[in-house]
Amino acid sequence: MTVHPFIEAEKRAGHSVKRACELLKVSRAAYYHRRTAAPSPRAVRDAELTEQITQAHRASRGSYGAPRIHAVLVRGGARVGRRRTARLMRRAGLAGRHRRRGHRTTVADPRAANRPDLVERDFGPGPSVSGARWCGDITYLATGEGWLFLATVIDIATRKVVGWATADHLRTSLVADALRDAVRRQRPQRGTIFHSDRGCQYTSRELAVLADGFGIRLSVGRTGQCWDNALAESFFATLKSDLGADRPWPTRAAAHAEVFEWIEGWYNIRRLHSSLGYRTPVEYEAALAA
Repeated sequence: MTVHPFIEAEKRAGHSVKRACELLKVSRAAYYHRRTAAPSPRAVRDAELTEQITQAHRASRGSYGAPRIHAVLVRGGARVGRRRTARLMRRAGLAGRHRRRGHRTTVADPRAANRPDLVERDFGPGPSVSGARWCGDITYLATGEGWLFLATVIDIATRKVVGWATADHLRTSLVADALRDAVRRQRPQRGTIFHSDRGCQYTSRELAVLADGFGIRLSVGRTGQCWDNALAESFFATLKSDLGADRPWPTRAAAHAEVFEWIEGWYNIRRLHSSLGYRTPVEYEAALAA
């Protein structure tokens, strides 16, 4: 604890501590107790928790706010409330990153075949009576060589990225490669739903033939309705926030490498999701399988 600076200055100048205390209406007993007292147990515990909070915030790449930091502490066995966690984060100058709304990268094809919406904004985690459900979308990342486009396939039940691909173009082969990656990894049952927006890549005949060969049913939301594919859009907002994508990578290869490390080394296996009860996609997937 600190003592009053005026009293300390008076003491160093050789003046009377008694007189200084009288001027400030502070008892000498209180002054000497405050000057020599050891930190309180709560102050010691706050210091310990602040160190744990700082480590958890650093491990999250600076992306976690108070709710997820609190979840990390509780998972580690700490007995601490969320408000105390938030207070200690503010005191330490720590905060999570906020999502930024991005631009759309898909353009609807007015000549595309009309497909149904088999998801109807039901993006809740957990098993579905209709079987496995996936969703996907495309986003862009700025590099010194131009745009790098990223297509993903996400398991709606677990939030796990089950397939993804990057390219320097927006042709249908980009989303086709992401879907092939998901099928190779997951070996889905026939009838699995793959939901997307009405971008021309997702409504193309090329993708329809590929999906039919895998036994996958294509589903699309309405034109211009971002909430019809909310989970995919939310994922991209998280990715860009965590990676700090407001600054360009020097090359497309560098951006691809960082996306790979973030998805495979962080998001799927370590990042806690509030919608999954602050578990990771891999943990939740294992719980559903059990």
